[in-house]
Order: sequence, then structure tokens, then C-alpha cells
Amino acid sequence: MDRKPLTDSDPYRTIAAATQVEIDKVSGSRFLADAAPITTAAEAQAVIARARSDNADATHHCWAYRLAPPKPDFRWSDDGEPINTAGKPILQRIDGVSLANVVVVVTRWFGGTKLGTGGLIRAYGDAARAALEAADVVVAVPLMAVRMSFEYGLSGPVQGVLNAFALSPTGADYGADVTLDVACPLARIDALVRSLGEVTAGRARVIVDPD
Repeated sequence: MDRKPLTDSDPYRTIAAATQVEIDKVSGSRFLADAAPITTAAEAQAVIARARSDNADATHHCWAYRLAPPKPDFRWSDDGEPINTAGKPILQRIDGVSLANVVVVVTRWFGGTKLGTGGLIRAYGDAARAALEAADVVVAVPLMAVRMSFEYGLSGPVQGVLNAFALSPTGADYGADVTLDVACPLARIDALVRSLGEVTAGRARVIVDPD
């Protein structure tokens, strides 16, 4: 299907929590699908690594993920299956229900009977679909990390801005100065930076996407 690209301010659909579903055996092969919400490629790789570790005796661990803005991306892997018979069908299931910031790993235990190209595409696609159908879908907005550093005496004005934007710190460091990290909706980044500059007379140091 054609997928309309998300923009930096578009809400997107994702899943609320991880799900795991094993479908009925296909010609003796087992297919176990894990779906999980993510926000970065590193988080996706962590989910994939965990699936490999938890099912180390399996034959294949095929996967796909789709990331939303601000850093849109997608990847898939057939992990040794014939090209485009596993990872791509998994991604197509993610896109087919218009999800983003999602990874799906389908683990296969070979049952002794080859499934052929069509059989593999159906099996991996069915497993991915089952895991996604079991998940609760939520609507989210793209977020960007913002780091601000300021003198302790500016804590009140800065907190006032954060309250006005309904933001809570995701990280904090109290050294010579206060350093706070927040995750701000992309559409409000410019307004946040402007407000922090105004209430601190430009004395707060603000870095967008510090990583």
C-alpha cells in the first residue's frame, strides 16, 4: 500500500505496550511474534536482541520496524530466509495498519518442511498481524528532546514555563547549574525555546536534540 509520509507535527498511531503471540504451526514450523513500542533504532535493536536471547534455539529471528518523525526511518531483516520473504512482509503488516514507532520480531523454529516463497510470506505476515492485532493502539505526537541549563536562581521562571507547556523533566542534574531534559512535542519546540529565552533574559542555555 502507499503510505503518506508523516510530517514533524502529525500525530501518529503506535502501540501502547509489548505483545507476544504464537500462531498455529505451519507445516511443523513454529512462529512466535513479538511487537513492541519504540522511539529509536537503538530501542528496536534492543527488542530484537532480547528476542534472540530469549529464543536462542530458534532457526530465524526476522524483524522490521518503522520510526515516526522527527527521525523517520524503517528497516527490515530476513535473517537468512529467502530475500523479501520475512522482513518485508512484517513491515507491510506494520504499514498496513498505519503504525509507527513499532518493531515486530518474528521468531521461527524450522519444522522440517520447506514452505516456499509464498508460504513464508504468508506465515511471517500472519504472525506479525496477530501480534499487532493483540496490541492496544494509541495516538501520539512526535517528540524531540530538549536540554536546558540555568542558574539555580532561575528555577522558578523555568518551572513556570514547563508548567505552561505541561512538560515534566525526563532527566535532571543538579551541579554548578541546574540541567533539565524534557521531551517536547515538535510543533511546540520553537515556542518553548522562545519562552525560556524570555523568562531567563537569554541566560538559560537550551539545546534541542542534545544527543
